[in-house]
Amino acid sequence: MKGSTLAFGEFGLQSLGNKWVTARQIEAARIALARFTKKGGKVWIRIFPSKPISQKPAETRMGKGKGDPAFWVSVVKRGRILFEMEGVTREDAKLALKVAGDKMPVKCQFIERVKI
Repeated sequence: MKGSTLAFGEFGLQSLGNKWVTARQIEAARIALARFTKKGGKVWIRIFPSKPISQKPAETRMGKGKGDPAFWVSVVKRGRILFEMEGVTREDAKLALKVAGDKMPVKCQFIERVKI
């Protein structure tokens, strides 16, 4: 599947399930990574919220067309890499990605590049 291997960094956060991840959740994880690593190292965000989700206002009658876009999501499938990091130690990366994974609505695992 596309996006299921590390492409940029040494460490990554991989999805273990299928879910929609909202733009707010992605931003919360990005802020957690930046704070935890004290802005050291480099972080890549491998997902982008490109699907608009529309909602009708509360107490609105049926009909009259589709609602306005309420928020944006990224469709995440099992095996997709969500974030990548480099420039930090393995222990720091593991803890930072665990904090970022706690912000995600899907279970995630820590992975690292295999050295040959």
